[in-house]
Amino acid sequence: MLSSIRPKNRVIYAYLLFPVALYVFSVFLPLLTAGYYSLFEWKGGPSKTFIGLENYLGLLNDSLFWESFSHNIYLVIACIIGQVGIAFIFVMMLSSNLVKLKGIHRTFGFFPSTVSAVSIGFIWTMVYDYRRGILNWFLELIGKGDAAKVWLNEPTLVMLLISIPLIWQFIGYYMVILLSATTSIDKEIIESSQIDGANAFQRAIHIVLPLIKNTLLVCITLCVAGNMKAFDHIYVMTKGGPGTSSMVMALYGYTVSFNQQNMGYGSAISIGIFVISLLVIGGAQLLVKTLTREKGEKA
Repeated sequence: MLSSIRPKNRVIYAYLLFPVALYVFSVFLPLLTAGYYSLFEWKGGPSKTFIGLENYLGLLNDSLFWESFSHNIYLVIACIIGQVGIAFIFVMMLSSNLVKLKGIHRTFGFFPSTVSAVSIGFIWTMVYDYRRGILNWFLELIGKGDAAKVWLNEPTLVMLLISIPLIWQFIGYYMVILLSATTSIDKEIIESSQIDGANAFQRAIHIVLPLIKNTLLVCITLCVAGNMKAFDHIYVMTKGGPGTSSMVMALYGYTVSFNQQNMGYGSAISIGIFVISLLVIGGAQLLVKTLTREKGEKA
């Protein structure tokens, strides 16, 4: 009876046709188009000159591109620690019986991730503002006015300063994901560990963390993917400055394509970002799986 009302394959394919076609059109078609234009010297006009792989050879020797890549790696490391790490700490705090109104904490924690990156950039630019920024105001309030700076003009600090808004914005996002994973853990396991004398830190590291490792891997993958294409709030806050101290790959590709009108090389940069991002994401997943496997074997 059930097999007779099961939809036929052609019906299933008909339902899948539109979303798959939309995905191909919005993801793979632009990628193939960028790959095609990357083989040309093209300034955006009607004329193009075929140069083969010359743009890619130039990309390999482009010191500014690799500097931008190092800045993206800085963001990835900072945000894995700051976003996912702090989110895990907050999840363990919310899992405590001492915390009340957990739904409100989840709602307010998630709220910043719903705000656009451009708005976040403007908010934190005001925080760092030399004359009206709350950071310099606080330093003056506690008698440390001499430490006030034009913060976003400090080459040695600018990457840290632009990492903070990213971390602040998405802690709640990863907190909700990890919280959904921890709620599925059998309470008897936690209660047994408490009876055995395990403290909160031991429960978090040796019990909760191994049980949510798959969800943690998803969070790290999302974090790496998001920060390898970071653009919006950095463009608003620094435009890659001072100099190139906060230039990231997506911003560099934008600058080359639209400010320098070098569409061919800009397309090569976008393909480079895609390939490098896949390699970094794959490497991060392999590292996490290796670490969790070793931890499981030791346990």
